[in-house]
Amino acid sequence: QVQLVESGGGLVQPGGSLRLSCAAPGSMFSRYGMAWYRQAPGKQRELVAAITNVGSTNYADSVKGRFTISRDNAKNTVYLQMNSLKPDDTAVYYCNARYLVSVYWGKGTQVTVSS
Repeated sequence: QVQLVESGGGLVQPGGSLRLSCAAPGSMFSRYGMAWYRQAPGKQRELVAAITNVGSTNYADSVKGRFTISRDNAKNTVYLQMNSLKPDDTAVYYCNARYLVSVYWGKGTQVTVSS
């Protein structure tokens, strides 16, 4: 079992920025595909951004140009830099790790965008 621990959420004004982090202890981190999902109240969980073990990325259309996913294999950490935040970005953000048929989730971190 892989325990993913998210951090960096909080309250931010529209137009502001936040950086989420997800730590994944263990020697296998560099092999994982990593992703960030989010779930707003009353909505389904949706993919925000993903990064493969070799660094290829993809983003939801709604965050392209505003969010950047990255990873630091030396620190076993994946990041989500979120800029130009909008109220519609308000959600619980979940870290996700995938390796072969195994999928792991963090407990989530709340991001609230409000004035």
